[in-house]
Amino acid sequence: MTASTSESDPKPVFSSEEIPPALQEKMWGVTISESSPVSFEDLRCLTISFYDYNGKIGQGKLIVHCTLAQEVLQIFRELYKAEFPIEKMQPACFYYGDDILSMADNNTSAFNDRPIESSGGLSFHQLGAAIDINPLVNPYIQFSTNTILPPQGEPYLDRSRKVKGMIQPDDVCVQIFKKYGWRWGGDWSSLKDYQHFEKDI
Repeated sequence: MTASTSESDPKPVFSSEEIPPALQEKMWGVTISESSPVSFEDLRCLTISFYDYNGKIGQGKLIVHCTLAQEVLQIFRELYKAEFPIEKMQPACFYYGDDILSMADNNTSAFNDRPIESSGGLSFHQLGAAIDINPLVNPYIQFSTNTILPPQGEPYLDRSRKVKGMIQPDDVCVQIFKKYGWRWGGDWSSLKDYQHFEKDI
């Protein structure tokens, strides 16, 4: 079903810029620091249009590595064209760098200087090379410890449910990311990270 649009709807925007000073100030000491593996110069702030859960055109921002910026814009152009629903999209600093808060709010995000959940190792998010989409309805589960993140996402471990924004193996979201060489956490065996897409840089 195609979402209805009107002349009053904003035109879609897909743009990239260096991290603006005001956003740098909000990020510093929260999602990036002197010890981070990347600097502000390595990152780009993307402005991205998407269809929200009400079928309206929303707009948000993703922070990604500069080498992936144009590719990520193209991926989200294709998701927009396919009208794949995204509830909201804000950098992790708007959640004080707290990934659980961001996930529980079903917020789509990318860069955050935080290690891998299970091992503490360097994560793709620390490099700006991972994106989590609609994380509340696409939760993470570590089978060995029965860890579910966010905890509020437990009802959505039932992947047979028909839920807006849920990512399925054969749907357009997975197809588009994989077309550009990204890996999907829903394909993993020892754990499932249904929200997560990552790419080597």
